[in-house]
Amino acid sequence: MTAHWLVKSEPNTYSYADLERDGRTVWDGVRNNAAALHLKAMAAGDEVLFYHSQEGLAVVGVAKVVRTAFPDASDPAGRFVAVELAPVRALKRPVTLSEMKAEPALADMVMLRQSRLSVSPVSDDQWKALLKMAGG
Repeated sequence: MTAHWLVKSEPNTYSYADLERDGRTVWDGVRNNAAALHLKAMAAGDEVLFYHSQEGLAVVGVAKVVRTAFPDASDPAGRFVAVELAPVRALKRPVTLSEMKAEPALADMVMLRQSRLSVSPVSDDQWKALLKMAGG
């Protein structure tokens, strides 16, 4: 069964357009222990919402996990992992943070309750609600 996730990136550092241009990317540099555990739980084929943080503050695209957890080369201590993501599609319409906060179906979303997490799970119902908000 496919799980769903949300990853955050500052668009001036790495945007969804960058992922589309590159075709795939290593998702590394995650140093929060809870977020790192979510990376370890990702399976190949899992679907991922791509959220622009700092600027834009919106879910803008869908990606998928194409390589599961492996040692993060940017971590000299060897404690953390990375995954590899590939683009699936840009959303028809970005879903803003304010829209997400106003949607009752998303009230329990981990990203909204633990806003500092850069990687978080998304339930099936939350996934469907977000995609509906984005125009399908």
